[in-house]
Amino acid sequence: MGQIFADEAVPPHALGSGAEAPAQEAAAVEFDSADIAWMMVASALVLMMTAPGLALFYGGLVRKKNILGVMMQCMFLMGLMSVIWALWGYSLAFGSDILGGFVGGFDYLLLKDVIPYWKDGAVVIPANGSIPKSLFMVFQMMFFIITPALICGAFAERMKFSSMVVFSVLWGTFVYCPIAHWVWSDTGWLCEWNENALYPAFDFAGGTVVHISSGFSALVCAILLGKRLGYGQEPMPPHNLTYTFIGASMLWVGWFGFNAGSAVGSNPAAVNAFVATHLAAAAGVLAWAVAEWVFNGKPSILGACSGAVAGLVCITPACGTVTPLSGIILGLLAGFACYFACTSLKSKFKYDDTLDAFGVHGVGGTVGAILTGVFATKSITGNAEGSGLLEGNTQQLINQFVSVGAAIAISVVGTIIILKLIDLTMGLRVSKDGEIQGLDLSQHGEEGYIFL
Repeated sequence: MGQIFADEAVPPHALGSGAEAPAQEAAAVEFDSADIAWMMVASALVLMMTAPGLALFYGGLVRKKNILGVMMQCMFLMGLMSVIWALWGYSLAFGSDILGGFVGGFDYLLLKDVIPYWKDGAVVIPANGSIPKSLFMVFQMMFFIITPALICGAFAERMKFSSMVVFSVLWGTFVYCPIAHWVWSDTGWLCEWNENALYPAFDFAGGTVVHISSGFSALVCAILLGKRLGYGQEPMPPHNLTYTFIGASMLWVGWFGFNAGSAVGSNPAAVNAFVATHLAAAAGVLAWAVAEWVFNGKPSILGACSGAVAGLVCITPACGTVTPLSGIILGLLAGFACYFACTSLKSKFKYDDTLDAFGVHGVGGTVGAILTGVFATKSITGNAEGSGLLEGNTQQLINQFVSVGAAIAISVVGTIIILKLIDLTMGLRVSKDGEIQGLDLSQHGEEGYIFL
């Protein structure tokens, strides 16, 4: 057997980012076993966030006639988005620029130059820093899976399963991949380590790419699909908050892989992200629970779970650039902001965002992305330019606003176009009878609870 070597060496980035730096052709690198082990664990943790984490968190919040519909959406997206990512999604996100840098090209189509291959009598293992590129690809795949699954919370209990499938394919291809290319590709115009970037923005683990994109797309979905039958006229309480608690706990644990894994190695950047992530989630729990205590008289388990997720969402873009103590501040602000978005804002504008995908992910992601430009510090980033407003870097705050605006724009416009096309060709909503019956039976022919 020929020599096993890596054909690309990627210098470590000061911020410990997960994006690929320009390759050094035919330069052998030595893989790091600790980095490989951690990234495999992190990838598994992020996958767990979709199912059973998100499936249980969302599933407990719907009515019992729709529990399997939510779980099927999460399970099916784990399969569907994985295959799309391997075939063309990864290439569109991380390939070389096409269309003026709007999206990546076809460099890695069908995992070309990603998985090991045979060349000149030797096995070539493409590398991303100290890990195989195939491992970096699969870690990013898990983000591609969970992002459209988050959107499902906005149209839960009323969207046709077939329409959800087509929407996820188109949205992932034409909305997610371009944003990921802008922010995380080494040539992206928002990429923080691209010296030619127009507005280099900090997004360590996906506040812009994952949460703002899914949150604002979710709001569009909620508005265009319309309200559930009987919304605002009849009670629609969560059917099993025990599921929601278990799901939220799994999301909290999985988020360590989501955020600390974005350091792409077992290193100090991963440690800082890990600690900041936990403290932000803890602060989010306190903020939401206190808000409920003050305004409703009682703190609820649903509020505590929602606050934890809000804190996790908010710290996601910032965990590689802020201190853990700043993470507490971000978690507190996110808990309060998302609480009011999910109560007062939703009540005022009367949109039916079933599971508050916009209120938590859209609002929390936006707050986090902007505050990253305030609290970023060179003591964490390791360079003078890696700072925010509090250290005198006003430009970074501007960059954060630009990145937020760009992500919102493509998410809103892209989602409107995709939904309109689907509505014209195959329809978006289940029938009235199907919605009354529940998606478990009308879409899947199954029941979640059968008591004999």
